[in-house]
Amino acid sequence: MLRLKLDGGGKHPLQILCLGCHSDDIEIGCGGTVLQLATEYPEAVFHWVVFSASGIRASEATNGANQFVDPTRMKRIIVKDFQDGYMPFVGADIKNVFEELKREVSPDIIFTHNRLDSHQDHRLIAELTWNTFRSHLILEYEIPKYDGDLGQPSVFKALSADICERKVALIVDTFKSQGNKHWFDRSTFLALMRLRGMECNASSGYAEAFYARKLAL
Repeated sequence: MLRLKLDGGGKHPLQILCLGCHSDDIEIGCGGTVLQLATEYPEAVFHWVVFSASGIRASEATNGANQFVDPTRMKRIIVKDFQDGYMPFVGADIKNVFEELKREVSPDIIFTHNRLDSHQDHRLIAELTWNTFRSHLILEYEIPKYDGDLGQPSVFKALSADICERKVALIVDTFKSQGNKHWFDRSTFLALMRLRGMECNASSGYAEAFYARKLAL
C-alpha cells in the first residue's frame, strides 16, 4: 500500500480546511484524522466551516471545533445557518461563501463530503468544493446513515485505538442534541472505523477512509 507524507510543501505550516454541512458532520466524517494530524503535525493550522447550524446546534458546532482542535491552532471557525435540507435551493448564496473562502485560504488538504452521498446538502457542498478549489488535495469523507450509501473508498488514515475512543467520546459528549437519533451511537462510529481499519490492514485495527477523485504524487 502506497503511503503519502504531508508537509505543506515544506514552505509553510500545513493548512487544513474542514467543511461540513451540518453540526457534527466533520467530527463524524474525519474527526479521528483531524485529531491524529494535529498530533503528527504540531505546526498545522486548521480552518473549520459548518454551513447549517442554528440555536443549540450552532453552539455544538463551535464547541466541537474547539474540542477537536486546540483553539490556538484554529485560524477560523465559520458557522452559517442555511436551512437543513434546502441547500440546493440557495446554491448561489452558498457559492458566495466558497468564493470568500477561496480568497482567504489556500489549503494543503480539504476534507469535505462525498459527491455520491445520498443527502442533497452533502452533495452540494462536495460539488462546490471541487468547483472552487481546483488545484488542491481534496479528501471526501463518509457519513453512516439510514440511506446505506457507503461505498469503496481508496484513501485510508490509520488511527490509534486511543484516538478512536477520544473521537467517539467527544462526539457523544458534544452533540447531545442528537442523542435521540437511532444512528447516533458510539458502536456505529466505532464499527465503521473498525471496518475501514480491516480494509487497510491498520495495525491498530482502526482507520477512517476517504474518496480521492484526483491525487498528484
